[in-house]
Amino acid sequence: MNDAGNETGKELGGDGVQQQTLALPLELRDAVRDALADAEEVDLIDRLWNKDASLWKSEPAQQKIINNALGWLTVPRQMLAGAEELKTFADTVRLSQQFRHVMVCGMGGSSLCPEVLRQTFGRQPDFPELLVLDSTDPDTINIFAKQIDVQHCLFIVASKSGTTTEPIVFHKFWYDRLAQTGANAGDSFVAVTDPGTQMVKAAQADHFRKIFLNQPDIGGRYSALSYFGMAPAAIMGLDVAELLKRAVAASESCGAEAPIDENPAALLGATMAECALAGRDKLTIVTDEKLASVGLWIEQLIAESTGKEGKGIIPIAGEPLAAPASYGDDRLFVSISVQGANENPQLKALEAEGHPVVHRQLNDVYDLGSEFFIWEMATAFAGWRLGINPFDQPNVQESKDATKALLEKFKSEGKLPEQAASASDGQFTVYAGGEVAASSAGLVEEVLRAHCATIKPGDYVALLAYLEATPEHTAALQGIRASVREATQVATTMGYGPRFLHSTGQLHKGGPDSGVFIQITAPDKVDFPIPGEPYTFSILKDAQALGDFQSLLAHGRRAIRVDLGKDVVAGLQKLSEVITQVLGNEEAGASRPSRP
Repeated sequence: MNDAGNETGKELGGDGVQQQTLALPLELRDAVRDALADAEEVDLIDRLWNKDASLWKSEPAQQKIINNALGWLTVPRQMLAGAEELKTFADTVRLSQQFRHVMVCGMGGSSLCPEVLRQTFGRQPDFPELLVLDSTDPDTINIFAKQIDVQHCLFIVASKSGTTTEPIVFHKFWYDRLAQTGANAGDSFVAVTDPGTQMVKAAQADHFRKIFLNQPDIGGRYSALSYFGMAPAAIMGLDVAELLKRAVAASESCGAEAPIDENPAALLGATMAECALAGRDKLTIVTDEKLASVGLWIEQLIAESTGKEGKGIIPIAGEPLAAPASYGDDRLFVSISVQGANENPQLKALEAEGHPVVHRQLNDVYDLGSEFFIWEMATAFAGWRLGINPFDQPNVQESKDATKALLEKFKSEGKLPEQAASASDGQFTVYAGGEVAASSAGLVEEVLRAHCATIKPGDYVALLAYLEATPEHTAALQGIRASVREATQVATTMGYGPRFLHSTGQLHKGGPDSGVFIQITAPDKVDFPIPGEPYTFSILKDAQALGDFQSLLAHGRRAIRVDLGKDVVAGLQKLSEVITQVLGNEEAGASRPSRP
């Protein structure tokens, strides 16, 4: 295991060379070579560029989905040709001096690329500051409402389908607020959507300033280099042409003319797939501080593309890096850094212990354009190797349907269905299903103990937090992740709801039954009505959380829900203490199983 082979692939990036290094144990190195040879035998790269749907599935219905999802291959060059139009629009917004903020209102693929760009580049001089709203949590919406002056904010309502619940209600909410000021509300709105959607009709009816019609043959999670990513990038003041030039250069390095073992996306995709097939299905993203947010985008791309048919690569983003003893044998580490960042000694230690590690180095942050394309193609390759369709999301609709049914119940009865509690202690209320509920004896600690007792090697523990995303809450949740990993050596994920429903939700229901889920809720401090709807944002969020929980249980997943009570910070602290206690972290050093 400790005999690590090393392979290097290079890819173009801007006017320099972006480097990718694979440090793999011998058996994985050989498996990757076999995967590349098999890909070459079926002429995979050439067929991919020719948009051959039969690479992934033979069924006509599946091929129809795939045929309408391969536009990401050629969109960088097409967008580059139109980059001047984006710059002109962005300059018009800037020169109007009307807008201090620009807010993307979207979910999943419509919001994650803008969020990465926001966190990576920050505010650009003389341009409006980019904000991204991808939560129905009313406390979060309240923070945004206090941060902006609606008369000086440009709202980008983004939805591929034009029917996504969250951007629709965001449009209603902010448009109503702006209309109440007497302003021409439509002049402060931009839409990004596919041609012919309901959002196009709504934007026309409300006289939006601009409607960007996206290329329809691109799925949401593959849309970073389309208008969904590039329109916000331009409006916030980024050099969109440069981002797209890097993406075009990356696409050329992945062309059919190059040897497949020099194709950076094929190398990365083969490594991801072969590691997953060998039981190393926890793709752990490690970044330097400047690129910390890119894990959010990769998380959605990998989880929603591969988590189906009981298979899947499980992306682990934002988990603090630790010593080799904290990990089981189910990890692949991928490091992404900008040139000049300090070398991470913990990664070297993991390599020395025989863990597979991929190093990807960017010349500068504009190489994110290249990175988006490389990961998209790598994911398509991995989907082929795993035998799944990386372009559908068959289980995402389940939670949406469950939420819709719950809201219909609210409309008819004036309240959401009440869930039977498994235990309550005056602060916590815990809800469980199946064997955990039957064995809990009505005590909060016992429910959590029974739930945590189901964790086994190769699992992952997912914290599903329907809470306001504050630094304090995030720090507490990260502490729980660390406690779980130290006690059990299993991987951990953390997502804020409902954002993760459009990201890892597909994996949770359609992927392998290796997830142990802890849904975390709390009463909201504030609430807002949704114009034109009989329910509020708080009701919508509660319906989304309950619908998600019901879907997990319907799939036989190991899931509990913990309501923290009114004091969220104190509740998270108590939850951390209880989980630490039931996992026996105080004795972890003596009881932790060793790596084989």
